[in-house]
Amino acid sequence: MSDIDLGGRVVLVTGSSQNLGKTMAKGLAEAGARVVLASPDTDNLEQAADEIGRDVALPVTADVTNADDCQRIVDQALATFGDLAVVVNNARYRVEVNNNASILEADVAYWQRAIHVNIFGTFLMTHTVLPHLMKRGWGRIVNIATSLSTLQRKNYSPYGVTKSAIEAETGIWAQDLEGTGITVNSMIPGGSCATERNRNVVQPAGRVLLPPEVMNPVVVWLASDLSDGYNGGRYVGKLWDASLPDAEAGPKCIEPSIFRPASEAS
Repeated sequence: MSDIDLGGRVVLVTGSSQNLGKTMAKGLAEAGARVVLASPDTDNLEQAADEIGRDVALPVTADVTNADDCQRIVDQALATFGDLAVVVNNARYRVEVNNNASILEADVAYWQRAIHVNIFGTFLMTHTVLPHLMKRGWGRIVNIATSLSTLQRKNYSPYGVTKSAIEAETGIWAQDLEGTGITVNSMIPGGSCATERNRNVVQPAGRVLLPPEVMNPVVVWLASDLSDGYNGGRYVGKLWDASLPDAEAGPKCIEPSIFRPASEAS
């Protein structure tokens, strides 16, 4: 873990009722942030807030595909903590049955909902908070993506498709917001994590699950002033080198974008 002190900075983490979202929220709170937890899963959301501590964690039951809910998240953050500086777009839609399948076996309803939550929800939450971030002149948008191999894995849509779109959102918005004081970056663990959902699932030979806490040093760095000027990057949790000073460790966690540089795009 890093030694960064976020000094009460207010961070919103969507999809934070469990798994990576809850783990990142805990890590941010441990680094001194006050965290807004958003998810439609009220029971687990309330439990996450209890675990983190009600003095620094505000749970808001909300659906990021609903404009009124997104505005309510921002309003409650401002009413409770007086500010909102960082958004971690982690929410995604997943079902336990037929979660990913070939195009021949695709569940149309699942595809539609996954696209709506993962892609549109990331847009809507970001779009809703931007007026406040523009007014304060400093902000961070962190979009949770996935590994290149997962983006194109056989039978792994709609998940891979939606995460590819999130990378596109990241690159485009980073350019849109250049020079505003608001940066947009994506972040991945760098492998599958041992979350509540998959830690008991038999893994393919040779695959070692990463601890979900692998995300925490990088998301804390991205939420801090040390990441000023770093925009449009793709950062990998497992690349954090704890032997380096935080100011050096963060930039070294970057990996090449899955897209051409903006200067080469037509």
